[in-house]
Amino acid sequence: MQDDTPAPDGASFDGVVADAPPDNWVDRFAPGWTRPYLRLSRADRPIGTWLLLLPCWWGLALAMLYDGQARWFDLWIFVGCGLGAFLMRGAGCTWNDITDRDIDGSVARTASRPIPSGAVSVKQALVWMVIQALLAACILFTFNWSAISLGVLSLLLVTIYPFAKRFTWWPQVFLGLAFNWGAVLVWTAHTGSLAAPAILLYAAGIAWTLFYDTIYAHQDAEDDALIGVKSTARLFGKNTAHWLRRFLVATVGLMGLAVIFAALPNGSILAMVLVLAGPWAMGWHMAWQLRGLDIDNPAKCLKLFHANRDTGMIPLVFFGLALLV
Repeated sequence: MQDDTPAPDGASFDGVVADAPPDNWVDRFAPGWTRPYLRLSRADRPIGTWLLLLPCWWGLALAMLYDGQARWFDLWIFVGCGLGAFLMRGAGCTWNDITDRDIDGSVARTASRPIPSGAVSVKQALVWMVIQALLAACILFTFNWSAISLGVLSLLLVTIYPFAKRFTWWPQVFLGLAFNWGAVLVWTAHTGSLAAPAILLYAAGIAWTLFYDTIYAHQDAEDDALIGVKSTARLFGKNTAHWLRRFLVATVGLMGLAVIFAALPNGSILAMVLVLAGPWAMGWHMAWQLRGLDIDNPAKCLKLFHANRDTGMIPLVFFGLALLV
């Protein structure tokens, strides 16, 4: 299912995408005809799914702590978050590649992606995006109506994000707004309504996204400058570490407030200690990343970006322990 568009120099219809991890499961095991579509969805690099999923699980854990109870339906919410994160991350990445097809073709790291390489046409990509979004909607519609409304509203953020780097130096804010929406959606799926802890958790997630995606954006800072694409990496330049420290403090502080307000109604003293340990431990992991940061080393930036899966897992472990006491 390929069109006849010639591939740009360095791109290939059948070879791996240049910025995909080597020996990923898509290149090794997926049937040949599915590979361009799975690459559109970034199934060959799961880090984005984790970064979308973890705020959802944060929201579920704190919601259960907040109202002091867990229900069998929460197990479905937990599983549905995983499936939905995979599908919506795939749909969002497909939309991103459709809107960025000309930009991606001008950047060495992204020129081999399915659309600029000619492996998939824009029309095929649109159909694939709709399929993924509809499957995600089937999961969303099993939640309560308040959560469904929030899920539909999130589509506005997903639609706007790919264009943000054309009109603002802060496109990472729009990514944070979209990628952490699951925290408020899943909180609402459990409790039926929004509350202050969910809003604070959402804000903490946005600060965290500014941290890790600024690091990620330094991979393309030179190419972005040549083609006029904006990012916080270009905006901060040599002052990046200073800004990342601010985002670290904001992440820890806002998440700390979120867990205090979530644990106060029903949590024990031990539960309060455990949930507060989560953001502090997360902050130490972010500080470790800062110590190893080298914005002029793209490989190092990518490695640190990938480390944020573990960063986001750390508070989740403490939240889970707090639910058990």
